[in-house]
Amino acid sequence: MDFRWWRRSFAGAFVSWVFFFLRFSCSDKAPDFTFVKEATSAPPVISYDYIIIGGGTAGCPLAATLSHGGATVLVLERGGSPYTNPNITNIDNFASVLLDRSPTSPAQPFTSEDGVYNARARILGGGSAINAGFYSRASTHYIKEMGWNQKIVEQAYEWVEKVVAFQPPLMEWQTALRDGLLEVGVLPNNGFTYNHLYGTKVGGTIFDKEGHRHTAADLLEYANPSSITVYLHAIVHKILFRHIPGRARPQAYGVIYKDANGVRHQAYLKNNSKNEIILTAGAIGSPQLLMLSGIGPGYHLRTHGIQVVVDQPLVGQGMADNPMNVLLIPSPLPVEVSLVQVVGITKFDTYIEGASGLSLAYPLARRLAKSFRLILNQGDYEPFKVPPEAMAIAVDTVNAVVNRTLRAGVILEKITGPLSTGHLELRNLDPDDTPSVTFNYFKEPEDLRRCIEGMMTIISVVNSKSFSKFRYKSMPIEALINLMLTLPINNRRRHANAAFSLEQFCIDTVMTIWHYHGGCQVGRVVDKEYRVLGVDSLRVVDGSTFHSTPGTNPQATVMMLGRYVGERIVHERYLSRRSEQKN
Repeated sequence: MDFRWWRRSFAGAFVSWVFFFLRFSCSDKAPDFTFVKEATSAPPVISYDYIIIGGGTAGCPLAATLSHGGATVLVLERGGSPYTNPNITNIDNFASVLLDRSPTSPAQPFTSEDGVYNARARILGGGSAINAGFYSRASTHYIKEMGWNQKIVEQAYEWVEKVVAFQPPLMEWQTALRDGLLEVGVLPNNGFTYNHLYGTKVGGTIFDKEGHRHTAADLLEYANPSSITVYLHAIVHKILFRHIPGRARPQAYGVIYKDANGVRHQAYLKNNSKNEIILTAGAIGSPQLLMLSGIGPGYHLRTHGIQVVVDQPLVGQGMADNPMNVLLIPSPLPVEVSLVQVVGITKFDTYIEGASGLSLAYPLARRLAKSFRLILNQGDYEPFKVPPEAMAIAVDTVNAVVNRTLRAGVILEKITGPLSTGHLELRNLDPDDTPSVTFNYFKEPEDLRRCIEGMMTIISVVNSKSFSKFRYKSMPIEALINLMLTLPINNRRRHANAAFSLEQFCIDTVMTIWHYHGGCQVGRVVDKEYRVLGVDSLRVVDGSTFHSTPGTNPQATVMMLGRYVGERIVHERYLSRRSEQKN
């Protein structure tokens, strides 16, 4: 048996348990977006007022908004449609998303230089098409810190929420988690709210009451169909720049992209000074494409034979990924299949969340159960002994997966920020290949302190009276910790003291929560209007501009940002047109 395969397979599946405990699927009825087409149908050369690179969580709301500003909009998305992909629409294939290694997988896998398994979205709708669906706004403090207009932000959130946000049903396991958080002091009880408030709350979800997923792609229903074109499987290779006499800075004026057949196409901006190219390719794709186009650290670009347009050493810097650590808790009782619904927002800057149950197609369940038994029986983790009773419980829990039900839940903690940051570098000139990314998890001691406090809170919840019926009395916390240490959830070394040191446990068992950001940060690579410094007619509008993650889950704020910046651009264009008419 290929040891590396089953380590990665189990890790991918376990992470999917953490966040994808879903019985839900995308809406059975796909929207009739006549303007969404395969890039193979695109002419060799086209011209638009706005070219948006990336039809993801920010790109879709941005495009829909700009299409109403009297301008034409082109969206180039490297992935396919969420409405036709069986791994998205069919729950029997759901867990296969993270295990899919095909060239067109909607969740493109990669491993950071830190040894943490990760993924980046490759589908219309971006991360909102493959994530756990938790919907929660940024805090008021975050909005002020970013310099955003509070009123326009509120309106933008509401615009998003009319289409994609819902109140989830709260069942027994999630109720026990909520009550456990309140019992151990994560107060007050804020009930159901989209707002970011200290205490315990039930957040929103992008799954409706029928269990249908609603993604950022659904926001394209707001678009003016006569003003927008979306091309799928369109991989942008380069942004084009030119020097115009009388202008000190180079101007972005077009892009080169290839369709699914590898045929080269060109898209240009129409001749208007207000027209722009807007990068919304995400925290990995946006800095990567800037570098491939000649904007980045000069020495690094020259190493790859790239002509330097702007020597900008801060492109690719400030990369951060909020570390996640979890406990898997087998349950003596059946549990509902639930995604993240309840969150404890602590005053020591850690978020506590949980999910329960598992639904898998039989062949995949059988394969993963076999892998798990092998993990539990192999001797690579000799220092971490799981007591026989606890081991029997773990095996029974896994055997239940074969019957397509998992009697277990996970409680996780994510730290805010984080303060620890790393960097991104090109591996090659292929825009569809993931570059080298280092996040430097827990490099800053404060991040590690927050993780320890978060894990202590999780332990208190597991030991609480409110949660007692969903954990085995014969499986103490020590056994749960040792169980986590035996699982190959990342590619990092296990230290013997991790069994009794929460500090070492955090370091050894860190995983991603897919909330990575940075690389094109405001004030460093882009200005407060998201214009790229040093060039004209180019912006970046996505999570790569963040210095820290907005709240418990960034997707609500990333969608809001697309709408927010879109409205500001439309307003700028309107004022410019009025000024020209007066003159």
